Amino acid sequence: MSTETLLLAPDTTGFARAAELLRAGALVAMPTETVYGLAGDARNDRAVAEIFAAKGRPRFNPLIVHLPSLEAVEEIAVVSDAARAIAERFWPGPLTLVLPLRADSGLSELVTAGHDTVAIRLPAHPVARALLKAFGGPIAAPSANPSGKISPTTAQHVLDGLSGKIAAVLDGGPCEVGVESTILSLDPPALLRPGGIAAEELEAVLGAPLPIGGDASKPNAPGQLKSHYAPGAAVRLEAVQPRPDEIWIGFGADCAGADLNLSPAGDVTEAASNLFAMLREGDAMARRRGAATLAFAPIPETGLGRAINDRLRRAAAPRD
Repeated sequence: MSTETLLLAPDTTGFARAAELLRAGALVAMPTETVYGLAGDARNDRAVAEIFAAKGRPRFNPLIVHLPSLEAVEEIAVVSDAARAIAERFWPGPLTLVLPLRADSGLSELVTAGHDTVAIRLPAHPVARALLKAFGGPIAAPSANPSGKISPTTAQHVLDGLSGKIAAVLDGGPCEVGVESTILSLDPPALLRPGGIAAEELEAVLGAPLPIGGDASKPNAPGQLKSHYAPGAAVRLEAVQPRPDEIWIGFGADCAGADLNLSPAGDVTEAASNLFAMLREGDAMARRRGAATLAFAPIPETGLGRAINDRLRRAAAPRD
């Protein structure tokens, strides 16, 4: 049933109202440094089920639990020495760790999709941290968009996809990082999703290369489905020149004449922060011009470029 979606200011009144809604089992979109998340009480079966329903998300796809501190993490998960070393280096921030779930965690089983592990993150965004403090419990929060579509980096993006389906949006302005968190499993280490922390940084702490992990048929963390982040238009990668029916999205100074440019300076951090907004802008441009495809210039597979290319490959994948 459709309901009016409130737009809440990031102040004491807004945090209190958002926490009140969460305690009542309602859903609230909150900003993080990566993208906006669709927050619900991770201990409330009905609230978690509503997250899946609002997004149209398959229930075999687990959710990330957001917490305010490592002490709170230890109440629901087992933290090894290796996990602690990574956490102390990168939390709070755009890193999610997949850790063994404690039997007495109190989390809804829907959060973990039946796995004996749980994906956990400590967000750095001050608005997300203020909401976690006001709410006082674990928050499950996937990206606040219809499943498989472009992730939201502004409050308006959330409203464009979920207005009338959720209770409120806490408006914290544009997201700084712009791509979702890196997801890391440990014991043994594996990169489940490239994201806002470059794999090279994790490898420097771990002292070894990170193998790629995850299973699209039975994901143990978000972001492993083959088709994801999809605009309405088709997506073509490694495009050094556009075709007549394409919108060309460039990268770097060599893309003169591009319709849009993720970073004219060739900066992958800037490109990551612009990615989802430019996917939306390019899609709108394609509709206006009757273009069939968004063509993306090559992006280096280093640093945050790895996360950008991961999202673009999933956006370009065949759609069900």
